Amino acid sequence: MDMQLYLQVNQFYQDYAAAVDAEQWENWYEMFIDDCLYRVQSRENYDQGLPLAALSLDSKGMLKDRIYGITETIFHDPYYQRHLVSAPRILTVDNDLVESEASYAVFRTKSDGVSQVFNVGRYIDRLRQTPDGLKLESRICVFDSEMILNSLIYPI
Repeated sequence: MDMQLYLQVNQFYQDYAAAVDAEQWENWYEMFIDDCLYRVQSRENYDQGLPLAALSLDSKGMLKDRIYGITETIFHDPYYQRHLVSAPRILTVDNDLVESEASYAVFRTKSDGVSQVFNVGRYIDRLRQTPDGLKLESRICVFDSEMILNSLIYPI
């Protein structure tokens, strides 16, 4: 395995979590190529090949629309997110495409100061090596629970 590539992939995962946790939305969607897929799907549906997903966006334009909704139109109780992301596993490397996965846990803290586990699962990714560094071609967030607590506002 190419250790330099592994370190780049690991740093990418940590940068992704930091961008989402800090609500740096432009940094978040710039981590994707234009023709991308971002999906949040239950493990049950993913494992059975069923298409239903809690969230499915299939272009950077749709990612930007989602951020506009989060920042300008969706009303919700404010909260903080904190991601813990495992070390990634690189599954395959083919020219400029890296297929990898990592486990994640997302904690949510509301204004009352109580933190709770919000979402746990794994990222299943296709990363493209570009002149601007690694970019997500697709990210499928496969969550382990049968439901998402309350509602899904911020990206996982």
